[in-house]
Parts: sequence; structure tokens; C-alpha cells
Amino acid sequence: MLKKRIIFTLLFDNGYFMLSRNFRLQRVGDLAWLKQNYDFSRISFFIDELIVLDVTRGERNQEAFCEALRALTEGCFVPIAAGGGVRSVADAQRLLRAGADKVVVNTPLFLLPHLLTELVEAFGQQCVVGSLDIKRSADRQYQIWIESGARLVESPIVDCLRNFGEGTVGEWYLNSIDRDGTGQGYELGLLELVPGNWSVPIILAGGAGNALHLAAGLSDPRVDAVATAHLFNFVGDGLKQARANLVAENIELARWPTVESVLSEDQPAAGAPC
Repeated sequence: MLKKRIIFTLLFDNGYFMLSRNFRLQRVGDLAWLKQNYDFSRISFFIDELIVLDVTRGERNQEAFCEALRALTEGCFVPIAAGGGVRSVADAQRLLRAGADKVVVNTPLFLLPHLLTELVEAFGQQCVVGSLDIKRSADRQYQIWIESGARLVESPIVDCLRNFGEGTVGEWYLNSIDRDGTGQGYELGLLELVPGNWSVPIILAGGAGNALHLAAGLSDPRVDAVATAHLFNFVGDGLKQARANLVAENIELARWPTVESVLSEDQPAAGAPC
């Protein structure tokens, strides 16, 4: 049985890391601030993957994003997925060379469908993560938004999702715009949208504010991983305590030989993931 995963998502915008609430961004700090408050060589004991997204509105500086990605990957060996602004195989290749293990695509799923095929052919299906940002309309219908939530996909969501069948991507990142940054828990209703022909792993994102929310997501058999991008809810020992609680509740998370000593002694040990 495959283990479930906890994923930490970082949002990058023109040199700064951001908080997001319903896709409205608030600047938090630069790379130096992030490293001061989040020791990723230690956090890696308590997460299974890291996702880093360039959410810059307008023109992006991919080299600056790659520099931040390289700095984050130093000494950290949990898998890292990166995305934002990928519009060519060359863009994806630059992220992979900067330390990413996987590439996240969102807008190209709808505006550049040929790119998805090219990415899978170039790097393999397991290397591509499809990201869908979903929001309820005024009449409570789910809709897909692209371009960092600025543009509505006009086609009905059911028709859109039916087009993404077997062999499209390695996993799906389903993000609720309505719950994003609210700390009110995941929008589990998104899972009802998943077509029966989807057999790839599903990451649920948007809304996590505490360990109970992570547990609610991971307890659903349709969910393979949960993601949180809420920097302050999990600052300090937040991720450590969340994972300890989930392990105690017998959630099927990976257990590393050294994790128990880290949890009890609050000190990194040799042979850890990072």
C-alpha cells in the first residue's frame, strides 16, 4: 500500500515568499527570512515533498526563481516540484536543472495542450504535475481558473476534467481558491468532480489550518497527499506536531528510522532525509 504524503507549498513572487488568501497575495519575506524561520534541513523530517510555485503576476524572472530554487534545495533531499510560468520544454528543463524533481503546470493545460504531450515525452509522465485552481461561482457551480486565478476557463468543469484521462500527468494538484489561506479546512467537494478514469495520485490543497484538517484530507481514500501553503500556521514546530499527531492516529504516512528520535529529542539525527 502506498504511503500518504504531507506536502509544504511555497509561493514565490519577484524575490519574495508570499501568503495567499483566496489568491490575494501578501508579501512575507525574502529567501533570507525564509531560511531564518524555516530550517528545511530539519523540516524535511516532517514533510514528504516540497512544492515551490512562482505566482508572480505579470512578467516573471525565471532566473531569479531558479536561483531561489537552488538555494532551497541545498542540503534538502525530499522530492521538490516547481512550477509557474512554464511555457516550453526549455522552461521546464531550467527548473529541473535548478533542483526540481518534477514540474507543475497549470495554465498550459488549457492554452498549450501540446506542451503537456511534449513534457511527458521529454521527461516522463511521473515528472509532470497537473495543477487545477477551482472556485465556486455565484450559483455555487465549480469552475476552473487559470493565469493565477485571473482568467476563467469557459468550458464546463466536467467536460474539462473528462479530457484529462490516463497518461496525461503523473499526479493532480487540486486547489480550492475559496478555501485558499482561510485555515477553514479542505474543500472535500472537489473530490466529487474527479472522473472515474482518473487513476493517478491526487494532492488536495487550499484551506489547511491545523493537523485536524490534514487528517480529514488524508483519511479520504481518494486523496494521496495533502498540501499546505500557510506559512504561519506551521511555523516553528507546527509541522513536527502535525505529523506526530497524524502518526499517532495511524494515518499511513512514511516513517523514517530517525524520525521518532527527532520527535522525542527535538534534535536532528544522522541518516535523516536531509
